[in-house]
Amino acid sequence: MIVDLRIYTTLPNRMAEFVALYEAEGWPIQLKHLGHCVGWYTTVEGELNTVVHMWGYADQGDRERRRAAMAADPAWAGYLQKVADQGALIRMQNRIIRPAGFFEAYKARGA
Repeated sequence: MIVDLRIYTTLPNRMAEFVALYEAEGWPIQLKHLGHCVGWYTTVEGELNTVVHMWGYADQGDRERRRAAMAADPAWAGYLQKVADQGALIRMQNRIIRPAGFFEAYKARGA
């Protein structure tokens, strides 16, 4: 399993607006195509105006297939245009991460 860790930073006082648009339009599309959301969070302390979400995949090939299908969806292109028009985002990052062996063992024990 791999996880696509996504980190988005918005302009001050614009995070709620970004999240509202995502919830209404982006979330349904991503659930349809990406499937396994590991978590979706907004910051409360630390670096503010930050959204973090994680999507799990069987492997890199699974990720590439799912993201390609999403990219081909006209609804996704429409959503991305609305995000651009909104002008709330100032930075987007992503990282591909995988669980450490000891964590996999921990999960296998049913913890």
